[in-house]
Amino acid sequence: MADRLPPLTVFGKTTARVDRIGTLSIAERPDLALASLAARLGRLSSLEAVAPLVLGASLPGVSRVAGDTIRAFWTGPEQWLVEAPHATHEDLAAILKQGFGADASVTEQSDGWCAFDIAGAAMPDLMERLCAADTRAMAQGDVLRTTIEHLGCFIICEAPASSFRLWCARSSALSLHHALVTAAVALS
Repeated sequence: MADRLPPLTVFGKTTARVDRIGTLSIAERPDLALASLAARLGRLSSLEAVAPLVLGASLPGVSRVAGDTIRAFWTGPEQWLVEAPHATHEDLAAILKQGFGADASVTEQSDGWCAFDIAGAAMPDLMERLCAADTRAMAQGDVLRTTIEHLGCFIICEAPASSFRLWCARSSALSLHHALVTAAVALS
C-alpha cells in the first residue's frame, strides 16, 4: 500500500492540463491551496491588525486581491478566499487558524475549488463571449464575481487585458473548461 496517494487534477491526471489555442493559453492550476477566511462577529479590527503578519499584506478591500506568496481576495463583507502555493502551504487552513486565532473562522477549500490561468492577446475577446463582466476595464489586482455558462466564478486580473485567473467550484470545472476552450476555438 502506498504511503501517500498522488493528488489528481480535475481532469483525473497527475499533471496540470494546459491548452494552447491561437494566442490563448488556458492552464489548470492544481498547485494552489485555498482556504476561506471570515471575520468573527466584532473581530474585524483585530483581524485586520494581524493580517500583515499572517499574510504578508493587509486584507484587500472590495473587489481586490492583495499579497504575494499568500494572496487574499475579497469575496463579500468581512470575507476572503486565501490562496498560496500548495507545495509550501499544503495545510493553508491550519496556518491561517494558527495566525488569526479566535478572530477568524477558517475553512479548507482546496479540494472544493479549481483555478485556471488564462492568458493571451485575445483574452478580452474571449471574456466578452463568456460573461457580462467588463474585463477590459479591470486593473491588475481587481476581482469580480460573475457567471460563465451559468457557473459562479471569481475573475482575478493578473495583467490588464491579457492575463486572468478564474476560480470556480471543482464540481463545475470541466464545464467551465469546455466553455473556455469552445470560445477560444471560435476566436482562433
